[in-house]
Amino acid sequence: MSQRKGERHVVRTLIIVAACVLGGLFLCSVSVLTIGAREQVMNFRVEGRAMEPTHHSGDYVTISKLARRPARSDVVVFHYPQDESRDFIKRVIALPGESVEVRGGIVYVDGKALEEPYVREPASYAFPPETVPAGQYFVLGDNRNNSSDSHVWGFVPEKNIVGKVWFKYWPL
Repeated sequence: MSQRKGERHVVRTLIIVAACVLGGLFLCSVSVLTIGAREQVMNFRVEGRAMEPTHHSGDYVTISKLARRPARSDVVVFHYPQDESRDFIKRVIALPGESVEVRGGIVYVDGKALEEPYVREPASYAFPPETVPAGQYFVLGDNRNNSSDSHVWGFVPEKNIVGKVWFKYWPL
């Protein structure tokens, strides 16, 4: 029986080593993926609690810079409109031309309540109905009550969007 335990330990160790090697190769390939002279993929470290439970402070994610026009529910990284030297990560809630409202803890887009299984808890604030201007987006953190986002400082211009989050790669 102890021989089987030893074999299982060796197999587990080999699987972990292989996963680390493959992960390292993948990260190297992602960081050098280019089209022309511009990088199209970048890595981003999440800071703060605004996107919990989806992303936690210290998570590392990969962003596609090709996705400059996000869809509703996409998680995006963008240059903060009030200080473009800072990057934020939030979820796209309303698109240009749509009406958005937060009432009774529920987000409404064009009068229809959004189903948001990713939200930590309902919003404890209200946001009166407002139409998203052309070329801009309304974004919120998944941790609604602990997020500085569009309900506080307004819309995000499309030109500020760095890209769409593809996936979290660390921690595994």
